[in-house]
Amino acid sequence: MRELIYDVAVSIDGFICRADGAIDDFAMDGPHVADYQARLATYDTVVMGRKTYEFGYQYGLEPGRRAYPHMEHYVVSSSLEFEHEHELNLVPDGAADLVRDLKHQTGSAIYLCGGGQLAGFLLREQLIDRLILKVNPILIGEGRPLFSSAVRARLQATSLEPYDNGVVLAHYDLIYD
Repeated sequence: MRELIYDVAVSIDGFICRADGAIDDFAMDGPHVADYQARLATYDTVVMGRKTYEFGYQYGLEPGRRAYPHMEHYVVSSSLEFEHEHELNLVPDGAADLVRDLKHQTGSAIYLCGGGQLAGFLLREQLIDRLILKVNPILIGEGRPLFSSAVRARLQATSLEPYDNGVVLAHYDLIYD
């Protein structure tokens, strides 16, 4: 069965971006970036929320196009619409059922590409198998949390890799009772 992996940058105090959505506090260069790009090549499917998808517009993503050309895209949104033909699978409801179905299909691991609201929902549904956190050596103080609401879960650390720039790559398996 395929795994759903939440692979995301996070501040030490647990935020994936500032309250205004900005990510410029996070380290954008260094060997952790090359390692992340290498991991992206191993995923063949991505699941993301509308806000995460639309975040890509400021970096040149054209509405309706794939953010990661080699991946099948599923964007969870009840409001996103496109004027022209699009390359995405829009998921207006049933995100948990979608992920359950994807996990039983043939393919590689599934990339959960934010954000915190969708990740919180999928964690409550016990559908996230692994966290890969790029823990940045910053404190933001407030912003969008790694998970949108209080969630209890047990984690098993499987590896920790510190980089010279202070970023720590942390791998955790989720343990559901």
